[in-house]
Amino acid sequence: MTLESLKLFNFKNFEEKHFSFSNKINCLVGNNGKGKTNVLDAIYYLSLTKSYLNYSDQNNVRFGENFFSLEGIFKNQDNQDIIKLLVQTGQKKVLKKNNKSYEKLSEHIGKYPCVMISPYDQNLIAEGSEFRRKFMDNMICQLNPEYLHCLIRYQKVLLQRNALLKLFSVQNTFDAFSLGIYDDELIKNGNTIYKFRIQFIQDFVSVFSKYYSILSNQEESVDIQYISDLHETTFQNLLKENLLKDRNSTYTSKGIHKDDLLFKLFNHPIKKIGSQGQQKSFLISLKLAQLEIIKNYSKKNPILLMDDIFDKLDEERVEKLLKLVLDENFGQIFLSDTHKDRTESIIQNISSNYSLYNL
Repeated sequence: MTLESLKLFNFKNFEEKHFSFSNKINCLVGNNGKGKTNVLDAIYYLSLTKSYLNYSDQNNVRFGENFFSLEGIFKNQDNQDIIKLLVQTGQKKVLKKNNKSYEKLSEHIGKYPCVMISPYDQNLIAEGSEFRRKFMDNMICQLNPEYLHCLIRYQKVLLQRNALLKLFSVQNTFDAFSLGIYDDELIKNGNTIYKFRIQFIQDFVSVFSKYYSILSNQEESVDIQYISDLHETTFQNLLKENLLKDRNSTYTSKGIHKDDLLFKLFNHPIKKIGSQGQQKSFLISLKLAQLEIIKNYSKKNPILLMDDIFDKLDEERVEKLLKLVLDENFGQIFLSDTHKDRTESIIQNISSNYSLYNL
């Protein structure tokens, strides 16, 4: 699967911009602030219907305008699909495939998979559990529509349960029957999500460890541990045991929405003992494993987006990484850099099939 072309209108700093891409390597070069990351984010948008940077849709509209649109032409074997996305102030986001609108945006997830490597990935190690859950959920959602459906339903019911707990507090009342309706939905969807997460992490860890070994060139023991309250008890018991706490705090304190991933080096949290180089290798290994897992599950070659990759690795390691990705035949590559000569010299060493764009 490849992205043949991209059109941006009123997207972030771009009024209008058109690109035609190589089916192998595409290099975006230019000074900071020219929009290299924005182009990569536009590709991510067309794949997953949202910004990688977690900006709201309206924050991506060019200043002074009231809409933005993206259009990409994807090629998968002999098939060619035109994907269009429109965000307009005050209106529902519209996504079309070959001029036919999706009824639900979730129907699109997984059809054109991609993986982003970004400086913001450091949040996976440095910040709270929310970032690691999103990483895990984004992977599984690209592979399994049932998981995506359950996750959307769970998040909706969670908001409704929390709203009801707040209402009880304001009105100084309590209705166990009404709360039980939401509990049943949380339990049903939460248990399904939990089972998918367990299986996925089991499959993921071995692939991840392989890439960490390749990148680090060292005998270092790494692991990923899935942390969940459901390891110790049932979801039903969890809600029951924490009911008083939930009523006092007016939100649901326990559940799969609190799950986490523990990243370990030598059986200790890498956040505490890992050097900068070890943490960078760890993060990139996560993304390479994501690429391989998505490729094996979906039978499609995901697009790889590498934003400011030289912020993470020196030139020798970047070249090694690109060779590894090409050897594994993962698919089309997009990368950004501030130094044209540096990028071009590395790319020329490994492939003649590339395009370079000055921004």
